Amino acid sequence: MAAAPAALTSQLRWLALLLARLHVAQVFLLSGLSKLRDWEITLALFQDEYHVPLLPPELAAWLGTAGELLLPVLLILGLATRFAAAGLSVVNVVAVLSLAEIAPAALLGHQLWGTLLLALLLCGAGRWSVDGWRAGLTRGAGT
Repeated sequence: MAAAPAALTSQLRWLALLLARLHVAQVFLLSGLSKLRDWEITLALFQDEYHVPLLPPELAAWLGTAGELLLPVLLILGLATRFAAAGLSVVNVVAVLSLAEIAPAALLGHQLWGTLLLALLLCGAGRWSVDGWRAGLTRGAGT
């Protein structure tokens, strides 16, 4: 009888991890696509608005945009999830630190994404992912 609630809890945990991956991926992927749409404006923003520490503005623009385009794809697939979550956490923190002023609503968004990314770092992608599928294959090979 206790197996049914435990199974339901596992299914809900996997669903929550999937939804977290998809939500965060959507946010960062759309941000990366908007940067690509008008690269000149993106460069101007990194030159004038975003003050990324330690990096020249053009390099920061390239690295930030690449991270926002590539890492969300990994999250969607649930492939190298902890790596993708760590990379997007860096992008997220740098985004907050590089703005001189950030609106309270925008800060709340970044805090939510940071919390979801932390959950993915700690828990991984869950069973409904390439990582979960590969882990199942590995466990099955040893038995």
